[in-house]
Amino acid sequence: MKRNHKRERRDQRVIRTWTYAQAMAALPYVASVMRSVRERRLEAVRLQLQGRRLARAPGRADRSKIIAQEEAAHAVRLAEDRFQEAIEELEPLDIYCLHPIHGEALVPFVHDEQLAWFVFDLFEPDHLRFWRYHSDALETRRPIAEALAGPGQEKLIV
Repeated sequence: MKRNHKRERRDQRVIRTWTYAQAMAALPYVASVMRSVRERRLEAVRLQLQGRRLARAPGRADRSKIIAQEEAAHAVRLAEDRFQEAIEELEPLDIYCLHPIHGEALVPFVHDEQLAWFVFDLFEPDHLRFWRYHSDALETRRPIAEALAGPGQEKLIV
């Protein structure tokens, strides 16, 4: 079977990895963006719920109800767009939002020559208390002290 090496190369992406010191220095900015991500996601969820309530309202839809439903759908689309814009602020940093409502994001770094992630938590006082390997389950949380003995910044191709 012939392998498509061009496609394999095209699917690879260089991920910027962070050192702990770099991640700590970026925390104020990341916290600000994650607050925006969370607020915008909550707004979108609230508006979706309002739209569903309008759609489930008893009775036949009259003109005003149809207009209200259309306005609600438009508001949801705008809120989703604002949420997506906030998420996209993290992309150039190679920081990935794990759970927008919980305020969790993943910051890549290298530990023991493996891809690993600092787990950013908006609601933790020091934000970076845990980390996990890429191969770990998403719920895995290792104490940050284990990762601090790791190597410096490297680039990974995934």
